[in-house]
Amino acid sequence: MISQRVLMRAMRSEDIPQVVDIDRASFPMPWSARTYEFEISNISTSHLIVLETWPDDTGQAHGLRAAIRRLWKPQTPAVLVGYGGCWLVAGEAHISTIAVHRDYRGQGLGELLLAGMLIRAINLGGEYSVLEVRASNQVAQALYRKYEYEVVGRRRGYYRDDGEDALLMEVRPLDSAYRQRLIARLEALRQRVYFVDRFTRS
Repeated sequence: MISQRVLMRAMRSEDIPQVVDIDRASFPMPWSARTYEFEISNISTSHLIVLETWPDDTGQAHGLRAAIRRLWKPQTPAVLVGYGGCWLVAGEAHISTIAVHRDYRGQGLGELLLAGMLIRAINLGGEYSVLEVRASNQVAQALYRKYEYEVVGRRRGYYRDDGEDALLMEVRPLDSAYRQRLIARLEALRQRVYFVDRFTRS
């Protein structure tokens, strides 16, 4: 289990510098800060998620309790450990990006990001989900298959940095039965990651 608590929430503008750092360390063609600014402002279709850690229970404190803690106990700044993006248009939930900080990989955080985005998409009327993944990325493909994605196509030369093909993967339908299986997987993740969810219903 990850040693610190994790808060799952919507991305904010002040997160962009940390998100860009993770992006640059994760992908050969990262998004720019301006792209993230546009995505955050495009609330009609774009849904961005972050995971942040905190060293104590302040992530669960609200209202007066939280204010008292901030006054009497200096807080360590939160650290972003992962992020993801989903476009929801006409029932299609397109997973656009997922990345985890290199120091926190292999702890279930990528799975948490994917599950969080899928639940939010279903809550907002998503009917099916698609994504592209590098043909060589077996680790990511295994995660997507765990969440019932299947390969439905291949996009030749999709990645501009090296011309690698992308596999197009899809899961459908995102119905009530799938939602129940998804919630069960999310709860199982609590055995690996102690997280608080402020994203899926926000």
